[in-house]
Amino acid sequence: MYFPDTMKEEMQGNILARLKKIEGQVRGLQAMVAEDRECDQILTQVRAAQSALRAVSKLIIRSYLLKCCYEAGDRPAPEDMLQRLDKVVEVLTKFIGA
Repeated sequence: MYFPDTMKEEMQGNILARLKKIEGQVRGLQAMVAEDRECDQILTQVRAAQSALRAVSKLIIRSYLLKCCYEAGDRPAPEDMLQRLDKVVEVLTKFIGA
């Protein structure tokens, strides 16, 4: 069994797009610090960047587990598989604190 290239490319594209957005957020944070902006404004943007990183973490874990399912060769119905993966991602992200 193999991981479909189209699915892999879509997931990678989504993850990379989000990471580029986060990169922009971090650059914005650097500018805010250099401009000596108010702490509450900076911390609000830090929280936004942290939230975006958590979302990327979930996508990466989800795509990795999906790949593992395909490689295992035992494929349940797609809806069931995604439901199971979402549950595992939820548990893992709580465990790692993301």
